[in-house]
Amino acid sequence: MTAHVRSFTPRRLLGALAVSTVLALTGAVSAAQLNLHNGGDVTSLDPHKLSGDWENRVVGDMFEGLVAEDAQAQPIPGMAESWTVSPDGLVYTFKLREGVKWSDGQPVTAGDFEFAFKRLMDPKTAAQYAYLQYPIKNAEAINTGKITDPNQLGVKAVDDRTLEITLENPTPFFIGALTHYTAYPVPRHVVEAKGDAWVRVENIVTNGPYRPTEWVPGSHVQTEKNPEWYDTANLKIDGTRFFTLEDQAAALRRYRAGEFDILTSFPTDQLKWIEENLPGQAHVTPFAGLYYYVLNSTKPPLDNANVRKALSMAVNREVIGPQVLGTGELPAYSWVPPGIANYEGGPATVAWKDEPYPQKLEEAKALLAAEGYGPDKPLNLVLRYNTEDNHRRVAVAIAAMWKPLGVNVELVNAEVKVHYADLREGDFAVARAGWLADYDDPINFLDLLKGGIEMNYGRWTNAEFDKLLAQSQTTQDLVERAKILKSAEQIALDDSAAIPIYYYATRNVVSPKITGFEDNVKDIHRTRWLTKAE
Repeated sequence: MTAHVRSFTPRRLLGALAVSTVLALTGAVSAAQLNLHNGGDVTSLDPHKLSGDWENRVVGDMFEGLVAEDAQAQPIPGMAESWTVSPDGLVYTFKLREGVKWSDGQPVTAGDFEFAFKRLMDPKTAAQYAYLQYPIKNAEAINTGKITDPNQLGVKAVDDRTLEITLENPTPFFIGALTHYTAYPVPRHVVEAKGDAWVRVENIVTNGPYRPTEWVPGSHVQTEKNPEWYDTANLKIDGTRFFTLEDQAAALRRYRAGEFDILTSFPTDQLKWIEENLPGQAHVTPFAGLYYYVLNSTKPPLDNANVRKALSMAVNREVIGPQVLGTGELPAYSWVPPGIANYEGGPATVAWKDEPYPQKLEEAKALLAAEGYGPDKPLNLVLRYNTEDNHRRVAVAIAAMWKPLGVNVELVNAEVKVHYADLREGDFAVARAGWLADYDDPINFLDLLKGGIEMNYGRWTNAEFDKLLAQSQTTQDLVERAKILKSAEQIALDDSAAIPIYYYATRNVVSPKITGFEDNVKDIHRTRWLTKAE
């Protein structure tokens, strides 16, 4: 699916002509537009209705939470100029910047944040990622319907510039969690007036550096500077066109033709060519993310832990990064990536991690044989992945690795929106998934296997695992908390809750025209920090 390049509606064209006329008269430099290959199609501009990193790139330019991200994706003051924390670690008091406004000129108030958090937790909103803000007092109870009074949520506007947030328990990662789009404000005055239509381009107002001017589903989202944002004067990019394009080979061709300034992914078999012919433009660095396969543990045969274990053991992780992909991703034998904060001693690992691969394969065969599967009685599985060359390469390779076990694999692909909709509905046996850290703490990954969480696609449940996660929430000693979380991770690994495959590496390609792009562990690069030379 391709997008039109630099297309304007007549209204936009008139505006562009007017701007260019002014610039010609004043001698100012021409407008700098960033053209960014964004991958998947954006499903919404509503921060409470999103689920993907491709959507985060768009709304993260348009909205700003109490806390924002710097060029290294580290927390910095956003709408809040400062905050204090009570001695017991439970009450955060945020002071908003003076004079902050929505793009329509209306003030951004603490009441907008209170309204947004209550809307996020309202079960009727059906926000997939609401659980990321469960550290807030009564958030989970309200979101799951156990408490029906939204005013019991621990978020209170003390006055227009002061917001008080009370937590269930001291939470070391809470400020980092507030950078996530689930913590963005929404404009109460527009949401209440327009309902679900508030996110249409003709209605939407935003409080971040940019605002949308055009949204063509399947094609692109176009933004321009938000004149009401407090630091607009320092923006070097006038607007971004976020292009929808899941064909990475086509994206690379368009980058080479100068149509894109940044690629957010590329075919991994082209890395050597890129390094030789576009020196310095490939950005391949480790970051906090996990590529994994989910197993539908609610249906036979994957409700059987031995079957799940056999499939996991037969994946030769050592060859996937260097040979199948060619970009050197590290093999994953843990659920939590290494290097995550607040995890003393590092993650747990599967017990068979260091066995030679031939030994793993023989044990996997024996496990399946004990369950009645083998060459004479094959195990037939459908493996789903979202359309992308790199996902196809991994799926083909793993299907070949499972073949000696007597496993026949049918590969089915779909565009990313359809793929994840199927996962949420449980309409799969084995499926590709991925997770990028929202904040720097192991719970952000372990929560994916918690009972009742929508992102627990495989619906694996374990009472002891859930109990340990709950216990960790009330444990203030970080070393002791890490031990508890590690015990929970070990339970999930021992039961083969899912199949961790590799830890992510970034796959960006950045034009020499772009400066300010800094590699970071979250692979988040807001347009506000970038400059483009024409």
